Amino acid sequence: MNGVLIPHTPIAVDFWSLRRAGTARLFFLSHMHSDHTVGLSSTWARPLYCSPITAHLLHRHLQVSKQWIQALEVGESHVLPLDEIGRETMTVTLIDANHCPGSVMFLFEGYFGTILYTGDFRYTPSMLKEPALTLGKQIHTLYLDNTNCNPALVLPSRQEAAHQIVQLIRKHPQHNIKIGLYSLGKESLLEQLALEFQTWVVLSPRRLELVQLLGLADVFTVEEKAGRIHAVDHMEICHSNMLHWNQTHPTIAILPTSRKIRSSHPDIHVIPYSDHSSYSELRAFVAALKPCQVVPIVSRQPCGGFQDSLSPRVSMPLIPDSVQQYMSSSSRKPSFLWLLERRLKRQRTRGVVFESPEKSAEQSQAGRDSKKAKKEKLSPQPAHLEKQPSHHPLQIKKQLFPDLCSKAWNEAVPFCESQKRVTMLTAPLGFSVHLGSTDKEFISLETRKDTGLGPPLVPMGADRGPEATGNQSAWMGHGSPLSHSSKSTPLPATEFRGLALKYLLTPVNIFQAGYSSRNFDQQVEKYHKPLLKYRLESTE
Repeated sequence: MNGVLIPHTPIAVDFWSLRRAGTARLFFLSHMHSDHTVGLSSTWARPLYCSPITAHLLHRHLQVSKQWIQALEVGESHVLPLDEIGRETMTVTLIDANHCPGSVMFLFEGYFGTILYTGDFRYTPSMLKEPALTLGKQIHTLYLDNTNCNPALVLPSRQEAAHQIVQLIRKHPQHNIKIGLYSLGKESLLEQLALEFQTWVVLSPRRLELVQLLGLADVFTVEEKAGRIHAVDHMEICHSNMLHWNQTHPTIAILPTSRKIRSSHPDIHVIPYSDHSSYSELRAFVAALKPCQVVPIVSRQPCGGFQDSLSPRVSMPLIPDSVQQYMSSSSRKPSFLWLLERRLKRQRTRGVVFESPEKSAEQSQAGRDSKKAKKEKLSPQPAHLEKQPSHHPLQIKKQLFPDLCSKAWNEAVPFCESQKRVTMLTAPLGFSVHLGSTDKEFISLETRKDTGLGPPLVPMGADRGPEATGNQSAWMGHGSPLSHSSKSTPLPATEFRGLALKYLLTPVNIFQAGYSSRNFDQQVEKYHKPLLKYRLESTE
C-alpha cells in the first residue's frame, strides 16, 4: 500500500484503513492504480477529494457512492476547512502528475507550512512552471515517488522509449502486436502507435470507455480482427499464450515497463517505457524545489542522494486548538443521507397503502362472499366441474394485491383501489438518495419533467449540510406537500396514476444507471413492450 498519514495534520493521502487512520479526517486520492486504493471500496462513507477523471473512475469501477466524492479541478487552488467550525482552513492545489489519466500531485498550504505530495509522477521541466510552484514558496516537506530512485537504474525518456517500440514493430511488419498493460495508463502510447502505423488498436470494452472519456483520437475498437495492435492485460503476456498466438498468426509481445522482468519467450520484448521518474529526473526535481525534507512514498525502495539539495529544516508550528479538537474527536457517525439510503434499500412494498389487517380481512371476506353468491346464480354447472385454481401470473398478482388488481387488466389501476389515493413516500424506489446536488448527472432536468418529479430534492439548509438539518423533512423537494410536514400527505390517485404505474413497472436499476431522459424513455418503452404483447394475447 502506497499512502501516508501526514503527521500533526488531519490529512491522509491514498490511505484507506479507517482503523489505522487515527486522527485523519480529510482523505485525498492521487490516482486510481490499485496500489493506491487498497482498502477503498463501495462501503466507503467519508468525504474524499480527487481529480474529476479519478472521480469518474472511482464511482464507475469501485462503486464508491457519489455523495462522498468531491472532484477538484486540476490547476486550481481550493480552500478546505481543517476543523468543524471553519476557523482554521488550508489551501490545496492539484497539479498534473504526468503518470496516468487523472493522476495529480497535491500541494497543501496551512498552519503546518507547505507540503507537496507527488503521488506517482513522471517529472518534466514544465511542472516547475505551475503557478503554485513559481511563487517562490518554500516546500517544507516533499513526499516523493521513489519507485525508480536508484542510480544504477538508467531510464530513457518516454519519447525515446516510444521510439524503441516503433522501431521494434517496424522490424516485424507481418506480425500481430500484443502490448501488455495495467488497467490504467499508457493510453497516449497506444494512440501514438495507431497513428504511426495507421491501424486500429484493439481494446477491451472497459479500456475503450476510458479512452473515449479522455477524448483521444478515434483509433480504437473492440473488434478483435480490425487491427494488428492489441492492448492486453500484462498478465496475459506469458509463454503459453505466446505459443497459442503464434499457432494462428506470427505474433510478438511488448511489455513497456521499467520493472526487471525475465522474458519467458524469445518473442516477448521488455521496453523501459516508464510512467515513473528516473533517478536523474528526481535529482533535478528536488534540486529545483529545495525542500526542507524529503519523505519517500514507497517504503520498500531506496530514497537517498538529495542531502545537497535540501534547505534548512524549520520547527513544526503548534497545532491550532480547533484542529486538535477536530482530530481528537471520535470518528463521525454516518451522515443522515447515508442512513436514509440504507433504510430505503430494505425490502418494502413500494408506494402501496394498506389498511389495517383486521379491517382488510373483514372487507375481503365480505367481498368474496358476495362474489360467490353472484357466481352461483350465474353459473348453473355443479361445483365439482368448476375450474381448478390457476397459477396464471395475473391471478397470483390478484391474490397478493386484491385491491391493486380489482379492475380489468387493461384498465388504468391506481396504487390502492380501496382508498382511491396514493401516498408518495419520501423517496419511491430508494430515489431520494440519487437526487441531491452530488448526483445531478444521474437524473437530468428533462427526465424530471418527463416523469413528473418536479424540482430536485435538495437540503433546505444547503449551506450547513444534511447533518446540520437533522431531520428528514430537510430533504424534501421544494413545493412538495412533504416539505411542509414530516408526515406523508395523501394525493389523489388520478393525478399521479401514470407516474405511479411508471414507478411500479420500471426496474430499480433503470433509475440508478444515470440515463438521459431519452434513454430513460427508451428503457421504459423496451420494458413495457413484452407487457403490452401479453395483454393483447390475453384479450384474444
